[in-house]
Amino acid sequence: MKNQEAKILIVDDEAIARYAMRKALESMGVEIREAPDGEVALKEIQIYQPDVVLCDINMPKLNGLELLKLLRTMELKRDIPPFIVVVTAYGSEKIAVEAMKAGAFDYLSKPYDIDELRLLVKKILDQIALKRENIALKNQVAQQKGGTIIGSSAAIQKVLRLIDKVAPTDVTVLITGESGTGKELVAHTIHQASHRADGPYVTMNCAAIPKDLVESELFGHEKGAFTGATDRRLGKFELAHNGTLFLDEIADMSLDTQAKILRVLEQKSFTRLGGKDMIRADVRLISATNKDLAKEIERGAFRQDLYYRLKVLELELPPLNKRREDIPLLAQHYLHLFAQRHQKSMHHISSRAMRLLANYHWPGNVRQLIHVIEQSIVLAEGEKLDLDDLPLDIQRTEPADVVETKEDYAFGEKSFTELKDQVVHDFEKKMIKKALLKSNGNVSQAARLLKMKRQFLQAKMKSLGIERMFFINFSNK
Repeated sequence: MKNQEAKILIVDDEAIARYAMRKALESMGVEIREAPDGEVALKEIQIYQPDVVLCDINMPKLNGLELLKLLRTMELKRDIPPFIVVVTAYGSEKIAVEAMKAGAFDYLSKPYDIDELRLLVKKILDQIALKRENIALKNQVAQQKGGTIIGSSAAIQKVLRLIDKVAPTDVTVLITGESGTGKELVAHTIHQASHRADGPYVTMNCAAIPKDLVESELFGHEKGAFTGATDRRLGKFELAHNGTLFLDEIADMSLDTQAKILRVLEQKSFTRLGGKDMIRADVRLISATNKDLAKEIERGAFRQDLYYRLKVLELELPPLNKRREDIPLLAQHYLHLFAQRHQKSMHHISSRAMRLLANYHWPGNVRQLIHVIEQSIVLAEGEKLDLDDLPLDIQRTEPADVVETKEDYAFGEKSFTELKDQVVHDFEKKMIKKALLKSNGNVSQAARLLKMKRQFLQAKMKSLGIERMFFINFSNK
């Protein structure tokens, strides 16, 4: 959360106390308002909608505890309720505990240290930023067909069953698969289905951060821990407390950092760089990689003990070309999503464009499909996404056995029988595809056109790897 966007309300009946707190926080670049008592604070909260309320306990008219209890019954126009920090006199810890039971986030005892106040506010602002990011991610996932991963293939259904089993637990999960298969979406889906769903969901791409800064990002640092460390900083493990930490591209971490992550997983605590205090880390770790970790272990680039600690459950995501029956569902979903986003009145994909999408090899997997659909929609001019709207490199890959072409079987090492079987195989495949194309994917009609029994055609389709949904006319013509 940018500090310039943060709103803070200081509530105290002593003007000098409000002034001191304002001066301590002004350097953080936040917007600050003040209230001299609880009654004024109630009005300010409704109008000003602050992110953080720093409230003294002992005040006339309406004290801090009474204000807290009233806030719990108020309906505020905010996606995230304000974080309340109570300020108590020294030795009033019992009152502070009562306040936290009433809904306060934390407390400060007078006289407090200015750095302690700033760190607490910074911690709150970081948590608000994470909560807002989680809300945005949740909305994004919710757009994808009711908040679930899109697909009806056996491969993706297996993934969904594993997610259902592992999500309610706290075991570490290792997600593997090619780039673009949706590893981050799966990690967030696990978090949302877990008992930690209301806690923070923190992500970090290990390959995107310079190696000399990775440990600072993970564990945080104290002021002066290294050159450039001008302030104390909270790391990903600390920010993810009571939530989930997703480490993408974990194979790109150094062996030293891997050892420290293993220690955190085993001890559930760590120290900031340059610090001495042990910090508790109640974090569920999900990691992901597109590399073969067994081979990385063989070449000495990954710790075997960390590998087994991360893969209490391994969840392998299939590449898109291994779940082709999901391509029409994905393409149609993103067509509607991007048409709405770019204000295009486009609702259909032509049958020839859909066949091409379904037969393309998709080296970039779902991520590439998403980019292709969005690019095509932006450039298309009609109300239907057609073959000519697709990128040229995809247009040039139209499979030869779907269109009329001459087959050329050259003599070589294959025997006559092998060549004959190849010709029969290709002929059967072409004729069945033509019948399905003509019947708009209707197997019964295709069987009548081919003058064969429906059950025999279904068996042939299965042996030849032909999916009927690739021949459905999605343009509704």
